[in-house]
Amino acid sequence: MSRDNGKLGGKQRRFLRKLAANTDTIVQVGKGGISENLLEQVDTALEARELIKIRVLPSAGDEVKGLARKITKPVGAEIVQVIGGVFILYRPSEEKPKIQLP
Repeated sequence: MSRDNGKLGGKQRRFLRKLAANTDTIVQVGKGGISENLLEQVDTALEARELIKIRVLPSAGDEVKGLARKITKPVGAEIVQVIGGVFILYRPSEEKPKIQLP
């Protein structure tokens, strides 16, 4: 599951935030926290979509930025934005890249 990505630049983050504005949240982190099953779900979603939103429920009882960092490392993704209880992750697909970054 582990992959190594370069850092996203400001223009790239802005572009990805714009794309994510119309994207629904597809993964939720609840009181169970980060499990192997959750990481597999995130990895699969990133491979299929490249850009996903993850919602952290209040029952998770952890800081959103901290959870975002803990999830990105094993799946090889980049944090695009953390706002409120939601964060956006990006990782280019190895099979079929869909998003062309500026």
